[in-house]
Amino acid sequence: MGKLTHVDAQNRPSMVDVSHKNATDREAMARAIVVFPPEVAAQFVDGEIQTAKGPVFATAIVAGVMAAKRTHELIPFCHSLGITSCKIQIELNADQNAQIDCCCKVHHRTGVEMEALTGASVAALTVYDMCKALSHDISISDTQLMSKTGGKQDFLRDEAK
Repeated sequence: MGKLTHVDAQNRPSMVDVSHKNATDREAMARAIVVFPPEVAAQFVDGEIQTAKGPVFATAIVAGVMAAKRTHELIPFCHSLGITSCKIQIELNADQNAQIDCCCKVHHRTGVEMEALTGASVAALTVYDMCKALSHDISISDTQLMSKTGGKQDFLRDEAK
């Protein structure tokens, strides 16, 4: 198990100094699942639903990308990154729930995991917001990092293999 990186020698909150690190290509993929009751899942004809606010999945993709780009404004001590790519895919999985995958890339001295997690999370929240008029029995589950490359070590969640 590693040690916490966002505290200084006096145990005070602190941003990690990455100035000594070399910039490398880094990539992270995060996933969130929006769990629908059957009557809501049935509304997704051809994998999408139109609401008064617009197409649910398309709007969630835009919201997720916007959030990933602004992660440093939302999460204390996150570095401001010039993300080179942010792709979000939303599909109904075998359980008829929305599987949201957010993949972010950057060439930087620090990783892009928080941006991927933020993108997936805000996309999931947007799906919830746009569908809550149909049911409040919608939940968001299993928001997690699926993989990352670059930096000290790579990571691949078993179920992502």
